[in-house]
Amino acid sequence: MHTEDVIEWLSIADDDFDSAKILNESVRKHFEIICYLCAQAVEKYLKGYLIWNDIIPEKTHNLAYLNKLCAEKDKVFEDIKTECGILNRFSNDVRYPHKYEVDENDVNYSLSAVEKTKNLNPLMNIRKNINIA
Repeated sequence: MHTEDVIEWLSIADDDFDSAKILNESVRKHFEIICYLCAQAVEKYLKGYLIWNDIIPEKTHNLAYLNKLCAEKDKVFEDIKTECGILNRFSNDVRYPHKYEVDENDVNYSLSAVEKTKNLNPLMNIRKNINIA
């Protein structure tokens, strides 16, 4: 187990999520950036979980793949399979000339998906184990 690495992954995920929430409160909402940050947060939460379990994931932004690896360790990750599939489209493509129309519904879904991921019992247990909020 690589506790310091896990702390770093979860902390960066929290930063991405906090940034998405702050941007969501701004007058001029940048939907694509908010959704991108949400996808980034979920990616880092999943990678933190994998590293906690001594699984070093390949360098990828594919949330469906990362979630599948997590679900092989703990079936509770199947609860966010749909969310990972939907957030996947925001992981990188959204940062390039518009392939997708992104709106406030996407933002609300993305923020909710991150919250659901962050609050999965395996991730909450890791936080308790390493004493991070």
